[in-house]
Amino acid sequence: MTRPTPGRLAIATAGLAAALLLAACGSSSTTATPGTSSGAETPSSSAAAGTDTGSASSGSASGSSSASASGSESSAPASDSAGSATGSAPALPAAKLTLLFGSSGAAETAALTAAGKAWSQESGSTVTVTPAQNLVQQLAQGFSSGNAPDLFYVGAGEVANYASAGNLLAYGDSLANKDDFYPALKDSFTYDGKFYCAPKDFSTLALFINTDMWTKAGLTDADIPKSWDQLAATAKKLTVGKVAGLSLGAQGDRFDAFMVQNGSYLVDKDNKATVNDPKNLEALTYIKKLYTDGSMKFPKDLGAGWAGEAFGKGEAAMTIEGSWLLGSMKTDYPGVKFKVAELPAGPSGTKGTLSFTNCWGISATTKNPDQAKALVTFLTSNKQQLAFADAFGVIPSVQSAQADYLKKFPANAPFVKGVEYAKGVVSAPKITDVIADFDTQLQGLGSADPKAILDSVQDNLKAALGG
Repeated sequence: MTRPTPGRLAIATAGLAAALLLAACGSSSTTATPGTSSGAETPSSSAAAGTDTGSASSGSASGSSSASASGSESSAPASDSAGSATGSAPALPAAKLTLLFGSSGAAETAALTAAGKAWSQESGSTVTVTPAQNLVQQLAQGFSSGNAPDLFYVGAGEVANYASAGNLLAYGDSLANKDDFYPALKDSFTYDGKFYCAPKDFSTLALFINTDMWTKAGLTDADIPKSWDQLAATAKKLTVGKVAGLSLGAQGDRFDAFMVQNGSYLVDKDNKATVNDPKNLEALTYIKKLYTDGSMKFPKDLGAGWAGEAFGKGEAAMTIEGSWLLGSMKTDYPGVKFKVAELPAGPSGTKGTLSFTNCWGISATTKNPDQAKALVTFLTSNKQQLAFADAFGVIPSVQSAQADYLKKFPANAPFVKGVEYAKGVVSAPKITDVIADFDTQLQGLGSADPKAILDSVQDNLKAALGG
């Protein structure tokens, strides 16, 4: 099964598409796709911009490699779903809209198609819903030809590129439910002081634990790691024979979570590069020690394409991934028993994780902006987002849906709790190549100097951010 991973992995696979976009838009900015980006363990191109969160492109961007997290396509929404979202608004003239998205699989495609039909029945307008073969590339072609879709997925790492190129309509502040989105997600789609587009869903990173291996090692719930020292100790104890205690994707959008747990990140609150901060060096040195001690292995060391596969096949007792792995476990590894926990805190007790999300982008050249915004309102309503959660495993982006979501999916609480202290992927024009280079250098962490890696990326990121 192809996996849409959130975060930065999409960056590498989007390189060519980014170049096309630059040429098409006459901008010097580059595109950073969340989700699918994963450098070495690349996901499918169609998911490359899916849901940061989740999904692939970002991942999923929709974050959802959980194409069937709910189990069945029949869980797609009924025609009245989210009807109240637009019911009180004045009727708009009928329009024909197009929606292009990076799909994590059949369940996501079916659910979004059903939602489009439901909105069409309610509004009198129509929307043609199309899964992309390569979302970033198709958008680049659409922008250059003046024939971009009305709506499309935009990963958190891409918004600055599209916005700076003039391709996005900044409509977020005009939404009636703008204050209902989680602040961290809203920040991910705010560029140059403008809230550009509504987050469609999200995921954060959490710790997956194989409970059979855990019990066999004599561990209990009391041993679930709350600190780096405890994580190292449990990873060592769970490393038996060819089974690694922990598998971690060799990429920044996994390693960066440890930087956040240590009180730093790639950029500070003013968006200034802080890659070689001593706290980040401590975090990367910690990860290297796990690796050189043998208790943590990269997926490629285990013959797996990504950490979720290594975990599902029983080659690793623990991994750190997002909610998209839930669907993959249900579909591809139904016999594996596991639990999910929040990530351990850093040395000072700071909690940290990363959030991955896509938004509903609207083209700056759409001929029907009001109808497009009405569709976004429909798609981000509580009822519709909960239907998507049912259908393909994403987490609603609105706070008012949290209680209902957790009532239905209580085991997913670690992902939801994480959004309170998560950092989003860095988004800025010209950052794509910087992040891709970072991921490439991390592949060789076992024999590399962590300080040299961070110093190199600091110089590159500082230049990309304009000094």
